[in-house]
Amino acid sequence: MKKKVFILGIILIVMGFATYKYIYQEHRDIAAEKANYTDTVKEIFDAFATNDSLANAKYLDKTIEIHGKISNIDFDTKIITVDKNLSARFTEKLPENLKLQDSINLKGRLTGFNDLLEEIEMDQCVMVP
Repeated sequence: MKKKVFILGIILIVMGFATYKYIYQEHRDIAAEKANYTDTVKEIFDAFATNDSLANAKYLDKTIEIHGKISNIDFDTKIITVDKNLSARFTEKLPENLKLQDSINLKGRLTGFNDLLEEIEMDQCVMVP
């Protein structure tokens, strides 16, 4: 009987530890991750326009490196629009020397496609050289 209680106690401790580690996982560091895909805004936008289910399966919640031209900058909210179809929210303060129509390379996590605004959305973005 004592052996069964001991084994049950060990099982409960292991399950409790596994549950704790699953619930309290470390946050992703997108800046340190290697990009899963390197594409232009047009390529990703076309993928969502063609078949959003396949594009979601391919790109959603993945680290993506994108290059394009800046079409809008909002320094207050740290959001840049690239090629009029990508809304990129940065984690850090944006450099003051950014200008419209500058070429930019950025890396971030793709969070989805907004059907209403017809734009790709990314967050945790950082500029890459």
